[in-house]
Amino acid sequence: MKTIDLSNKVPTLRKILALAGEDTIILKTSEGQEFVLAEVDDFAREVKLVAQKEELMQFLEQRSNEAKRYTISQVREQFNNK
Repeated sequence: MKTIDLSNKVPTLRKILALAGEDTIILKTSEGQEFVLAEVDDFAREVKLVAQKEELMQFLEQRSNEAKRYTISQVREQFNNK
């Protein structure tokens, strides 16, 4: 993984995409935000990158632990009442 600091000199988009074709890139802004850029061609790699998103993983964990469940008939009833 390679990090590109965008607070100084910003490379062209073409250059950034060329680098992302070789390796996963982290783009770091002058405000400290970080973004991941990777070529989309390998599903396993994409899953790995998504799994590294802590906020998303926490959200999915929370959703999977919710006690409230709806049957398909309850969902249909709610839609029919609208």
